[in-house]
Parts: sequence; C-alpha cells; structure tokens
Amino acid sequence: MTSTSPHHNSLAPQHFPVVIVGAGPAGLTLGNILRAASVDCLVLETESRAFIEQRPRAGVLEEWAVRGLEQRGLAENLLARGQVHHECEFRFAGERHRFEYASLTGQHHFIYPQQFLVTDLVREYADVRGGAIRFGVRDVELHDLDSERPSVSYTDPGSGLRQVVRADAVAGCDGARGVSRAALPPGYARISRYDYGIGWLALLAEAPPSNDCVVFGMHPRGFAGHMARSPEVTRYYLECPPGDDPENWSQDRVWAELQERLGAAGAPRLTEGRLIEKRVLDMHSYVVEPMSYGRLFLAGDAAHLTAPIAAKGMNLALHDAFLLGDALVTFLTKGDSTGLDGYSRTSLARVWDYQEFSQWLSEVYHGVSSGDPHRAGTTQARLRRLFASPAAARAFAESYLGRA
Repeated sequence: MTSTSPHHNSLAPQHFPVVIVGAGPAGLTLGNILRAASVDCLVLETESRAFIEQRPRAGVLEEWAVRGLEQRGLAENLLARGQVHHECEFRFAGERHRFEYASLTGQHHFIYPQQFLVTDLVREYADVRGGAIRFGVRDVELHDLDSERPSVSYTDPGSGLRQVVRADAVAGCDGARGVSRAALPPGYARISRYDYGIGWLALLAEAPPSNDCVVFGMHPRGFAGHMARSPEVTRYYLECPPGDDPENWSQDRVWAELQERLGAAGAPRLTEGRLIEKRVLDMHSYVVEPMSYGRLFLAGDAAHLTAPIAAKGMNLALHDAFLLGDALVTFLTKGDSTGLDGYSRTSLARVWDYQEFSQWLSEVYHGVSSGDPHRAGTTQARLRRLFASPAAARAFAESYLGRA
C-alpha cells in the first residue's frame, strides 16, 4: 500500500539511493547491477533466505538473457552447470517431430532452475558485493512515490519495530501479489488481463529426464510437457480444468496421463518417479501500463505476468532488471533520467511481443484438445507447416528463442 507519511512509531529514517522490494530474479539482478556501480541499495524480502533459495519455479533461460548476466559477472555457475539445449520435440498424431532451432538461428536455450539462479544472485549480492538485504520483513508500505524523496517502511522481524528507509527511487520487484503494484493510485495504470480458460497441473518428479530435450505433446486428452530440470529431477505439465484440485491427481493417474499424452511411435516410455510438487496453474496473463509511477518502477511479475506456456517469465524479469539497473545507475551517477523516462516503453515492447507469442503457442498446444474439430484441424495445419516451410520454422525459432 502507499501513503503520504510513514508510521509515527518508527525509528529515525535510514537512507539508501534505491530500495528494492522483492528478492527474486529481477530484484537481485537489479541489486547486483547497482552494487557493481557502487550505488548503495537495500533489498527487502518477506520470505527467508532459505525459502527463496529452495523455491522451485522457472528454469528456461534464453541465450540473450544469459549473455546479459555474463556481461555483469553473474553467470559463472550458470555457464558451468546449466544444460544447453539446441532443439525441442513436438509429438502429435502419434508421431515424433524434432525441431532443431539452433541450426536455424545460431542460438540456444539454457536450462537452469530459478532457485539455483536466485542462490547465485543472493550470494553475489549479499556475500560478495556487500549489498544490504533484510529477510522476513512484514507490513511493507510505500510512501510519497510521486515526490523526489519516496520512502519505504516495514516491520523488522527481530525487534518488531517499524523501520523507515528514504530513497531516491523504489523498485517494485515483489511479484503479482506484492505491495508495489497495489501502491499505484486507483485509475492510474491500465491493467489488461487475458484468461486462457485452461489449467496446467505443474509437477516435479524425482525421475531423470526421459528425453534429451524439451518435449511438447499435443493430444486429444490434453497438452503435456516434459522439461529437464537436473539429471535427477524433471518438470512435467498436464493440461487440466482451471481451478482443478491437485489432490484429484494421484501418482498413478498422473503417470498414466503422461505416458498416454507424451507417447509416440518410437518414443521410449517415460521414467517414472516420486512426485515432489503438484499444483494447478490457471493460465492467465496481465500487463500493467505504464510500469512506473513517480519514483516507483515495477519489474518482473509486479509489472507483467506471462503464462508459462512459452517459458518467458524469468527472461522478461531479467530484461526489466537490465534496463532498470542501467537506467538507475545513469540517473544516480550522472543525473541523466533519459533511461528512466523510457524504461516502461522500452520494456513493454518486449513484454507485448512475448504475450503475443504465448497466445499463438497456446493455440498450438491446446487446439487439438479443445473439442472443436475446426480448431483441432487448424492446429494440425500449423504444426505441419513448422516442418514443411523453412520460413515458418525460422519465424517460430526466432520467437521461441527471443530476440537479442
């Protein structure tokens, strides 16, 4: 929430040039960029360090995003431990179709679970670069965002006292349910939302990957996906009704559906294992325009959510952090606000590009299972065109990999 003044029972205000709310990929990357430029900042996180370092989320990184991390000294472990993928596989109509996108574009994907990246980033920020971070904070509030001296207040988990931090800028990187987006004045921003009308059962299995690349299964019973996370753990998705209860999906039912939907001529059976995560994601997206208000700048899921259909979310968060970090450094060290003034516009260009591709890909994934013979037929036509037309294949590969 936002207000015009902090609580009266707070301690004397501290000052940091930038306060970052949220220690996810966007917030921690931004903090590292600022610290590398000798700009002091404070990261506030409601969860514990152990929690954010273990929370499983995304795992697909586009090459441009990895190179951006590498340029900023943030990719050493990623480059050493991440898997490199050059192709993916589509399974439909009982057949396997390999899609070699690297040969079309010269680019590839990296597979590196988000919790590994967060662990790397928080270590670099807090332990190596000496960045200030507070975990387990409560009741975060944003104040005077439309002034040149905004502030953030929060309850310290140790003392129970209110703390006030004054800043030159506040970065809201606390996700869809955080306080940053809620701090925008009513009617100020346009929040556009798109509901896909489907759910995905998101699964993590203690089982080695059953294929050497990502697999997309388009089946009349519903979409299924296979994504490696590590040599011992595999991410799976199953299309399901939105709002479905994960408890409706026993281990036996899950594996039976995965075997059926990902089955194809010549494909080996999936290697089964214990399910260690099972949750239903209702597929939806939203975009906040503009992504800034006064001295508040939103980044990552606080500003836009892209359904995991095209694995774009973590990449967009990093793109925001690169843009915002460079803009804040220029503003705070040189007094040049050009980058900040154009931050929202520049970021949204990529956001909408990825939103459009996710909607297109959703039709490819889900048209066969829609129950509509016309949609199923057009979906099959799109899939066949990917493997018959070099131009269509190249266009898909460029969107799938993201533009540099």
